[in-house]
Amino acid sequence: MTADTRELLPVAVLAGGLGTRLHPITATRPKALIDVGGRPFILRQLEYLRDQGVGQVVLCTGYLGEQIEAAVGDGHAFGIEVRYSPDGPTLLGTGGALRRALPMLGSSFFVLYGDSFLPCDFSEVQEAFLHSGKPALMTVLHNKQRWDRSNVIFRDGKIVVYDKRSVLTEMEHIDYGLGIVSAELLEPYPAEARFDLADIYHELSVSGRLAGCEVSERFYEIGTPKGLEETSAYFAQRDSLSRRSTIRWGDKS
Repeated sequence: MTADTRELLPVAVLAGGLGTRLHPITATRPKALIDVGGRPFILRQLEYLRDQGVGQVVLCTGYLGEQIEAAVGDGHAFGIEVRYSPDGPTLLGTGGALRRALPMLGSSFFVLYGDSFLPCDFSEVQEAFLHSGKPALMTVLHNKQRWDRSNVIFRDGKIVVYDKRSVLTEMEHIDYGLGIVSAELLEPYPAEARFDLADIYHELSVSGRLAGCEVSERFYEIGTPKGLEETSAYFAQRDSLSRRSTIRWGDKS
């Protein structure tokens, strides 16, 4: 079966963060509902996932998660099935949120951060994971400190080390923000444990068990004021091009 016809894995979207770097915008609403070019960011994410061919999404929510659920519903309006896995009274971190959501995700699944927009081919990423034979995959971008601090040594098509806490001079790539994780990596943790997915990625990388897939187009994020400004500009240009294309086709009909 080819990448074009294989059903895509479910996507877990980590949308539970406090968004402290965006205060006061996030004082009364979660990052996922920030207006980006006239639309809540989560709606842009879901439509993009649908267009990629994703059929199932689990939103891992935390801070003001009830607002996200009220805005998105079951995903029917976007042509995609959406379910929810709330952290509960205590935020669980990226790893803990995924551990809690495992019953809805199956044996392996994509992981996407709720403040990121990633122009890449999900089917190609999935094929790279399936062919790797490894329990997890991280997409990486040749960054050289351009978009954010580089945190990956990627050599000869392989991730040598990923570490978001320690900077090494050999690091020229960055975690792009899209991964694939096997449930077996999270199942040993207690269901309500708080832990960081980044620590699991690090341990896998130094033991040679983290597959890598290099992408070429930059990422966009709304987690910082600068990132929000750049992402808003990106969508303004994209929406303008889309409208002009629609008008041109309309003139021909």
